[in-house]
Amino acid sequence: MRSTLYQQILDLRKEVFIKEQHVPANLELKDEQGPIYYGGLINNNLVCCARVKEEHDKTWHIQRVATKATFRGQGLNSQLIKRIENDAQAKGISTLILGAQDQAQGFYLKLGFKVVGDAFIDAGISHHMMQKKI
Repeated sequence: MRSTLYQQILDLRKEVFIKEQHVPANLELKDEQGPIYYGGLINNNLVCCARVKEEHDKTWHIQRVATKATFRGQGLNSQLIKRIENDAQAKGISTLILGAQDQAQGFYLKLGFKVVGDAFIDAGISHHMMQKKI
């Protein structure tokens, strides 16, 4: 049985990635077993989310970072990423990685991430891998 919060996270991801960005549902809603899910709530309403998968070598892979359109630009995802970073440090994780949409690179650069590697296309959208040593 899925929790109400998890269902809200899925609904937000559908809203942002499938409806707004036209990512095919079969690509967006895969690999759901195993990640750690994060959600940011305001007045008990989910407004932002992310998920984290533990990789090899003490690395967490941040994925599916999304914010409701009406709450963008308020620093909520910065707070969410910092929470993930704090949790990672507490668990002995030394590196955070993510595949950032090119239009979002500036956001992650401000949080201390660095671009690593060449561009790649995921779901028809140009991305770059980014990482941060913590």
